[in-house]
Amino acid sequence: MRPPLVYHVIAVLSWPILYGLFRLRARGRENLPATGGYVLACNHISSFDPWLLGLPLWPRRWLRFMAKSELYWWPLRLLLESVGAFRVRRGLGDLDAIETAVQLAREGHVIAMYPEGTRREKGLVKKHEARPRSGAARIALEAGVPLVPAAVAGTDRLLTLGPLRIAYGAPLEIEDLRADDDLRASSQDVTERLMARIAELEASL
Repeated sequence: MRPPLVYHVIAVLSWPILYGLFRLRARGRENLPATGGYVLACNHISSFDPWLLGLPLWPRRWLRFMAKSELYWWPLRLLLESVGAFRVRRGLGDLDAIETAVQLAREGHVIAMYPEGTRREKGLVKKHEARPRSGAARIALEAGVPLVPAAVAGTDRLLTLGPLRIAYGAPLEIEDLRADDDLRASSQDVTERLMARIAELEASL
């Protein structure tokens, strides 16, 4: 799945900033599936995390991600839609957003997810608490696609121009849970495995 034009433009402009000014280093790209859809699940420390998570995949792959409904005001809504975001109503168990993500993953897209649900540090408009949520696991199980852990570091220190780091892990072993009739229980089990692996990757950065 090739990125849309606006995504390309943002990536081209971002490349010298991330790899030059912020000395971005990415490892583990060989772990990412070369074809087909998958869920890419990452820790969440800053609003800039999607920027860092997606650029090392470009230009071959691009991220589809849920954007909180509060961001859908004009003209930001036009930008979000032009780069492939789709709306989620946080805290309401938004089944439409889950179904959209499942369909996109089945069609071969990379779905970026933050299992913590929100960034860890409080901001000016931050209301939700960061805690493990099972959405990433549920999407991967329902769509029948790989679940890939990742971790970023440095996006909470942009003003210091500190180095940015990202690590992509190997897809989790979840085949033993795909056939489980209890999707809720399976999602919780997979989420525990996922969060443990993300923590390992983050500690290695």
